This record gives sequence, C-alpha cells and structure tokens, in this order.
Amino acid sequence: MRCRPALLIAAPASGQGKTTVTAGLARLHARRGRRVRVFKTGPDFLDPMILEKASGQPVYNLDLWMGGEAHCRRLLDAAAGEADLILVEGVMGLYDGAPSSAELAILFGIPVLAVIDAAAMAQTFAAVAHGLATFREGLPLVGVLANRVGSAGHAELLRSALPDPAAWRGALPREAAFVLPERHLGLHPADEIADLDACIEAMADALEQTPLAELPPPVAFAPVESEVPGSPLAGVTVAVARDAAFCFLYPANLDTLRALGAKLVFFSPLADRELPESDALWLPGGYPELHLERLAENRSMKDALRRHQAAAKPILAECGGLLYLLETLADARGRTAAMAGLLRGRAILQTRLANLGLHDVELPEGELRGHAFHYARVEADLAPVAYTRAAKGHGQPEPVYRVNRLTASFLHLYFPSNPAVVAALFAP
Repeated sequence: MRCRPALLIAAPASGQGKTTVTAGLARLHARRGRRVRVFKTGPDFLDPMILEKASGQPVYNLDLWMGGEAHCRRLLDAAAGEADLILVEGVMGLYDGAPSSAELAILFGIPVLAVIDAAAMAQTFAAVAHGLATFREGLPLVGVLANRVGSAGHAELLRSALPDPAAWRGALPREAAFVLPERHLGLHPADEIADLDACIEAMADALEQTPLAELPPPVAFAPVESEVPGSPLAGVTVAVARDAAFCFLYPANLDTLRALGAKLVFFSPLADRELPESDALWLPGGYPELHLERLAENRSMKDALRRHQAAAKPILAECGGLLYLLETLADARGRTAAMAGLLRGRAILQTRLANLGLHDVELPEGELRGHAFHYARVEADLAPVAYTRAAKGHGQPEPVYRVNRLTASFLHLYFPSNPAVVAALFAP
C-alpha cells in the first residue's frame, strides 16, 4: 500500500476551467521540484496533451467503464510508486456520466476540489458548492476554487457566503491569459497552441497565491497484478501513424501493445513517403480533415498502404484512420480530396455532432470497449461485419468494416479492455 497526496479537480459543468486549473497545479508543483503525475477522467485525447505539457509526464485516462476498476487501480498504484503528487482532472460536471467523476473519487478515496465559474454569481456560488458537496453521501469534497472572479470584493462576497469557510481555496481572476482555444472536437492539440506554456505559467503563478500551493491530503493506493498475459505479439512490429493528422493515441494502448510483446515504430502519413518495415499497421484518430491537401498529395504513402493491404497484413483504422482509408474525404466547407482508397466509399464532415459516447463491440475475435466522438458521415459501399453497442440508449451504433485483415470504424478502442482481442487483431 502506497500513500501519496492526491486531488481530483472537478466542476459543476464543462467549461468552468478544470483543464487550465489542473495544468496550473501540475506546473506549480513541478517547478517546486515535485514529481507530478496527472490523469484525465473518461475518454479524452486533447486535455491529456495539455496536461502532459504542464507536468512533463505522460497522462493516462481513468475510465471505470472502458478499463475497469482493477485497471484504474493499477494505473494509480504505479503513479504512486514514482510521484510526489497525483492530480486527476474530472470530466464534464462532477456527477455527470455513468460512471462519473464523483464515483471515481468515492471509489478510490481521492479528495475533490470543485472549480466553479463565479463570473456571474454572488451568494449562489455557496449554494452550488454546498450542492456539490452534499448531493451524494461519501464524496470527499475538500474545497472550492472560485474562477473568473471580477475583483477582491467579489472574491470576499463568495468566500463569506460559504457555509464552511474552511472549504475556501481561493479565487482566480478573469484573465484572457487563462483561456485555451477550442474547435469542433474540443481544445486544440497542445502542439498547436502557440502561447500554451505562457498560459500554464500564468495559471501556476495565480495558484501560487492560494492555499492550493500546499499539498493535498494523502491517499492510499493498493497494488494490483498486471492484466496482460504472455507475449503473443513477440517478434511483431506494429507501425503506428502519429502526426498532426493522427494524434489520438491513448498511452495505455501503446503500453498494451508493448506488454503483448510488439515492437512499435512510428510514421507520419503527412510527411513520410513510405511505411516503415512492419508486420501490422495502426491508424488512430485525429484531424485528417484539416490536412486534406497534404494527405491527398502524398501518393507514395497511399501506394505503400495499398501494398501493405495487398500483402494481407493487419490494419486497424479508428475514426480519422477510417476517413483516410476511404476513397474521398470532404471537409465541412465542401472541399473534397482523394484519400487512400483501401475502403470503397466516401466521408463528409458535418457541422453538427454525429455521435458521442461510450461503446463496446463484439468482433469475431471477441469484445472490446472504447468511445465514439465525431462529426463525419460515411457513405460506404461495404456490408459491416459488426455494429457497436452504445453504453447509453441515446447513442447511435457505429458500423465496423472489414476487408480481409483490415478492420475500420469510428470507434476509438481502449486496448486494455481486452488485450487478447487486440493481440488477435494485430497478429500476422
């Protein structure tokens, strides 16, 4: 059993400032010489990129549905073995979703900080804080942070209204320097935000003036044995697309492939002319619609992909990877470009969200879990080999396409949900 200071940063809703506050806390404690490990609750690729920039360490996801309790415990225990502080950014509102950030905090006993946008509030700030603390019995809420506060007088009004003054963790001013840019899939990737480091430093400076500059209470994390048996992919080289167009990679997925024995090599469909020597190929999600011309003009890479497929080598394509392997892709403004053409059909970006939520899928190899989040519509001249099942009733099933050893869908798979199935998908 290892004990480490830990804190889960939550909020009443999305857009309250959780990511910037978590990033600021990570930077503040890291520049004090502390080893900080940060996690993100739920399925997300973009927030972890920013949190990794802030902490200097890879950021893993904690999702009780996709990965399960034992997997989450394993990640937390591993972090406790090497870190002086563990931070967890929540997802949406504190009680939103199933499982929610609150459920995660209660299950693992992680203290909760509530970040509340107080820009248009006075005493109601205290009512929101009280509701978050008492809505569910057993929630370890230890404090509230007022965000986007107009003045010192405004901050005092908020603080004095709290039923428990000890819960006050300070106030952050309404500053443009704290705002991160967004687009259709959420925040911009960290590498595309020119002043990201300055924003994180500004937030860290502001938090240094609050009680959050001190370490939170310690939490005990129990060890759990590894869930990846054997090395079924020993001797197998998996080529992984990784660049600005294909950047949605869970670190836990890469770890799973390595634990299965695979050797990973990375390449860029945007910049490279050829595939690296490999036995299998993984095209994750990202933003191919923002790089239409470069992807279309790289004919050498598209030819290499076709040769890989013709050799009956495994290919897994997720969301953006699926879009790239179709014959054409059109962005939301109607610009169309020729893609790789490994799958018959076309994709069109819409201005409205097409699907969002947790899904599982029963493939011939077995069950895998993951999530869908996209604005694209696919018109494919293919019969799906399977359809995903939405964890919630309002989610739309996603078709899974298969041509020989090529498997493609909108589903972002979470490999730790079933490593044995992952091994079967990539095995030559």
